[in-house]
Amino acid sequence: MPHGRWLKGRIGLAVLALLTLVLLWGRAVVMGSDAAEPPVRIPSNVAWTAETIATASSGDAFRGSLIGRRCDRCHGREGFSSSSSPSIPNLAAMDRLVIWKQLDDFRSGKRSSHVMQPIANSLSGQDSADVAAYYWMMPIAPDPQDDRAFPQPMSDPKHEALAGRLINSGDGSRGLPPCQACHGPIGFVVGAPSLATQNATYLLEQIEAFASSSRANDINMRMRSIASQLTEDERHALAESYGAGVFAPR
Repeated sequence: MPHGRWLKGRIGLAVLALLTLVLLWGRAVVMGSDAAEPPVRIPSNVAWTAETIATASSGDAFRGSLIGRRCDRCHGREGFSSSSSPSIPNLAAMDRLVIWKQLDDFRSGKRSSHVMQPIANSLSGQDSADVAAYYWMMPIAPDPQDDRAFPQPMSDPKHEALAGRLINSGDGSRGLPPCQACHGPIGFVVGAPSLATQNATYLLEQIEAFASSSRANDINMRMRSIASQLTEDERHALAESYGAGVFAPR
């Protein structure tokens, strides 16, 4: 073989080897960068299968009332937090599936709370179902001797009309569905958190938490998507109107 052809062949093999190394290095970099990316955040470990619904609905309300004694200090003996603690949610008549899911989210760390996480961790799945059944059966009628924070006066009367539009019609220009689509026209529907008798302070904190994604246990990002598009005035309007009992059952 002439020397020139031999040299060209060797150069060709060297170039091919170099290209192979570059391709392998690039693939390794890509794979390495993929491995370095954080895993997709799963908002909740709860999947609403027939089995899960049956488990969450199997609670013993009497047993739940005994377990729930430890909850009285914060959530009140009648399921309503006191006027000195409006940032604590009311649980009376809350749908049992909702309470069960929130306890499971606290237990798994999908929802953060330095108070609720250790409490939820002390409960079994059956304990959670029992507590959920207990609060689900609680009446919401006021007691002359209780000291509940609900209802709270609205700081701005104009907020009722603003909230009413969002609750009943939403805002199609922003792709915002009406609140009643999930929470019902009077703030109560099976399977969704009850807003009809919820404290305004708590509601505002949760809307803002969803808006900032500091709370992210909403499946399919429904609340995060909606809350992030609300103006500050709209967030206050919704929280104050529900918290004043404007849309509560009459």
